[in-house]
Amino acid sequence: MKTNETETHERLTGDEPGEGGTDRGFGIVFAVVFVIIGLFPLLDGGPPRGWAFGVAGAFLAVAFARPALLAPFNRVWFKFGLLLQRVVNPLVMAVIYFGVVTPTGLIMRALGKDPLRLRYDPDAESYWLHRDPPGPARESMKNQF
Repeated sequence: MKTNETETHERLTGDEPGEGGTDRGFGIVFAVVFVIIGLFPLLDGGPPRGWAFGVAGAFLAVAFARPALLAPFNRVWFKFGLLLQRVVNPLVMAVIYFGVVTPTGLIMRALGKDPLRLRYDPDAESYWLHRDPPGPARESMKNQF
């Protein structure tokens, strides 16, 4: 993969989705998930789910004995995660934008706020902001790096 100066931690283009986790890690994670499922009824005073502990034990045993057996399940789980990413990310971003950013902008506009000072003022000679007290001397700005 070639590197690019504008590259981020997430690939936004390309056909290569990346790599999934290890098969052993997949088995351990699912063992923990099934232990939690087995213990969940205890919150309401019910009996624990024995079948979930059996499934957790099976995942744990396979994860340590023959993790390659979990490879197909790991690939399917990874592809399911990629599908969820394509669906959930735009929805979450839309909720944040239309639920937070847009109402904030509308409220600020209704209250007459202009924090970036973008409003046109035909009577202004300049839009320059004068500092009082003035900032650092120009000589101190040499050799910044």
